[in-house]
Amino acid sequence: MQNIRIAIPDLNGQARAKRVPASAEGKILRGQAKMPLSALNLDIWGNDIEGSPLLFETGDADGILHPTERGLLPMPWIGPAAFLCPMWMYHADGRPFEGDPRHALAAVAAQLDARGLRAVTATELEFYLIDDSGPAFLPPASPVSGKRALGAATLSMRMLDEFNAFFDALYEGCEAMGINPDTATSEAGPGQFEINLDHGDDPLRMADDTWLFKILVRRLARAHGMAATFMAKPYAGASGNGLHVHASLIDAQGRNIFDNGGPEGSDALRHAIAGVLDAMPASTLICAPHANSYARLVPHAHAPTGVGWAYENRTASVRVPLSAPQARRLEYRVAGGDVNPYLLMATVLGAMLAGLENAQEPPPPITGDAYAQDLPQIPATWEQALDLFTTSPQMARIFDPMLIDNMRRTKLQEMAGLEGLSEQEVLELYLEAV
Repeated sequence: MQNIRIAIPDLNGQARAKRVPASAEGKILRGQAKMPLSALNLDIWGNDIEGSPLLFETGDADGILHPTERGLLPMPWIGPAAFLCPMWMYHADGRPFEGDPRHALAAVAAQLDARGLRAVTATELEFYLIDDSGPAFLPPASPVSGKRALGAATLSMRMLDEFNAFFDALYEGCEAMGINPDTATSEAGPGQFEINLDHGDDPLRMADDTWLFKILVRRLARAHGMAATFMAKPYAGASGNGLHVHASLIDAQGRNIFDNGGPEGSDALRHAIAGVLDAMPASTLICAPHANSYARLVPHAHAPTGVGWAYENRTASVRVPLSAPQARRLEYRVAGGDVNPYLLMATVLGAMLAGLENAQEPPPPITGDAYAQDLPQIPATWEQALDLFTTSPQMARIFDPMLIDNMRRTKLQEMAGLEGLSEQEVLELYLEAV
């Protein structure tokens, strides 16, 4: 080992990092590394947020970085010379920094723990492999045939075979980093794939895995001569990228509280679904955090637009999948691949908890095509989503006021910075940033 990256996710999910010599390992693991608190509140380009209270009025003070439970991880896209140490941020007096997305999720997990509950979660991540070497994005040429896939390749074995070397490296990289991938499939867009991460009963680790997986995919794709992107809609006429969350809750005895022995699930399942639906409009900014996100949230594009739930129905925003009773769970389908996984997980679990605590009841489950039904609608614009996020009691229950205000300032600056950019310039901005 020659060097270490200490890295922490900002509000956009970008890794803010420092490279330090291997000789500093002890200092890092003892929690003696520092970074400005404002580093977690940068815009999509990496600029300071104008007018942020974290900057000049407080002297742009440092926070203290502590290593997460993951410790040092290999960086397969670099090799044995470098290791990655994921971090989270604390104030100098030892308090968790309120603007840290990982602390936001930890706070929700602690609330569940206080009720004797633990979340079992899993994520499904869609991404595109892209040739960005020319003036416009194209599907990458097959390493086998040299040809490009220009149409849908849903569940195509051929596509998996032709990019087999990339996927072999990806699965090996996941193993090295302690990430547990499950099934890989070819998806509906040209050069689009999905990988599911295996479920676990530690939502912080699941969010860690999801964040690290996105980094790993992007870096390995470059090593194989391609770009990889999780942006919500890289091609206007093709399927978007989603990031779905599966979630259930177990009690102190390890029993799934959503399981009543039958296919309909328990009262607790209904209450949790009601909480998620109630918070859905206000949480859209978490699920669709960028300008490109809203191109995905359109009818009949494999992304939900209405606030509703259903059993085994992929047109609904919340789906109860077909499963054995002991695996009864909800699937949250609103989020795009461009989300910050810590904020997304905090949103879903925090809304589930609110539904349980308030014993909320959802509307009846829908049947058939959700797009054709008269449902309350998910905000269709970035501006509307930002307004709801910053003013809603549902988000104030889940997130600290500082994080909400930081997010507001970050998105306003991103909106202003995009003015005058061409469509291709916007795509290039988001290509590997999200």
